[in-house]
Amino acid sequence: MKKRTPVSKIMSTDIAVVNITQSIKDVSEIIDNRNVRHVPVVSGDEVVGMMSKTDLQKISFVNNMEGDNISTTMYEILSIEQVMTKDLMTVQSSDTIQQVATILSENEFHALPVIEDGKMVGIVTTTDLIKYLVEQF
Repeated sequence: MKKRTPVSKIMSTDIAVVNITQSIKDVSEIIDNRNVRHVPVVSGDEVVGMMSKTDLQKISFVNNMEGDNISTTMYEILSIEQVMTKDLMTVQSSDTIQQVATILSENEFHALPVIEDGKMVGIVTTTDLIKYLVEQF
């Protein structure tokens, strides 16, 4: 296993993002249509949060406890800012896979935006790390 391999070698570069002003329904459609689990939230060029499939499932679970028609209503009532993960860490494209794996293993994150020269250039997930590990054997 190469210890100095940069995360840029395993990150996803075809990323879907949402603007903080968009709706939760927009996030849900992106996650469903693009078959992704994490969507970075931006304000201009700045990454300000992350929305995940799990975040949407939490809302849906509450809705299902209340009744069938509430999920659409909850998507309209809540904003992305209210639901997204705000305490977000980012990594640099030159950070090593080992550094990123350490961050993910020590925190409760499953995805991290990858930044280069102040702009988001990708996203790295726990799935990307597992695929990389499998390729090593």
